Amino acid sequence: MSKIKPSKGAPYARILGVGGYRPTRVVPNEVILETIDSSDEWIRSRSGIETRHWASPEETVAAMSIEASGKAIADAGIDASRIGAVVVSTVSHFSQTPAVATEIADKLGTDKAAAFDISAGCAGFGYGLTLAKGMIVEGSAEYVLVIGVERLSDLTDLEDRATAFLFGDGAGAVVVGPSQEPAIGPTVWGSEGDKSETIKQTVSWDRFRIGDVSELPLDSEGNVKFPAITQEGQAVFRWAVFEMAKVAQQALDAAGISPDDLDVFIPHQANVRIIDSMVKTLKLPEHVMVARDIRTTGNTSAASIPLAMERLLATGEAKSGDTALVIGFGAGLVYAATVVTLP
Repeated sequence: MSKIKPSKGAPYARILGVGGYRPTRVVPNEVILETIDSSDEWIRSRSGIETRHWASPEETVAAMSIEASGKAIADAGIDASRIGAVVVSTVSHFSQTPAVATEIADKLGTDKAAAFDISAGCAGFGYGLTLAKGMIVEGSAEYVLVIGVERLSDLTDLEDRATAFLFGDGAGAVVVGPSQEPAIGPTVWGSEGDKSETIKQTVSWDRFRIGDVSELPLDSEGNVKFPAITQEGQAVFRWAVFEMAKVAQQALDAAGISPDDLDVFIPHQANVRIIDSMVKTLKLPEHVMVARDIRTTGNTSAASIPLAMERLLATGEAKSGDTALVIGFGAGLVYAATVVTLP
């Protein structure tokens, strides 16, 4: 017989509060067109994006996270000292160590909360939410702060016609806590590493350490380009439209929810055509509110779902207690989908 005392947490977990932060600078498509041969009409028709937010030097990954988290903690109605863990999903915090989560946990005033970063691209929020749910049910934390944050403007090649218009900056955060009824469904998640080349960083960091720039990409003036995110657009589009609709349906099935039971659909804000295709494939009823935050926020990777959730609640397009399907998917290729009750 085991001598280990069993853990004991809450029976279930739920999202208790949400907060978002968008940088003050709004960047219209006209700015993007200064460096690529395209048009505002083409960008809107291909992606749905009209504007995006780009961070100033002061709007760091940590600073944006702290702003969004403060709002989420206030929305949850708890004191920061009760946060037992801070999970930050990001691919654009450039210091390898320590984790930016530790700085955020300290500046928010938590009581020595566990803190760590994860790298799961555009599925990062779903991954973080799943970890938070596990911690609360297992009993290792009463409240968990999950943050999705990106400064993708730092990883954007403004001369790349396929991606220059896609990315934006921002932070979204949620507080996850105990619940007496199911409010975060089973997560359907996974990875398809055989497709990892379809979304990737152009150059690994160690290429710069080696000092050999002969094979590094150059800009129009002959200067070595900083690493950026690149993708095979058509391959990613086909994968997202066909495969992610299946994952979304699996998440509905796992939660015992039908499309008719849904109030809200919050997919990763990658491309409005992908969103519209998923809505059609899933046969979502007209009453389901669909997040299309990408139009004014762009693709913010791990931040896109909590930012879209926060905006829907702030505008009244969604309300507390609504049942929402959330799904994130991206580089890896990785994905995560679940059904939640909105805070």
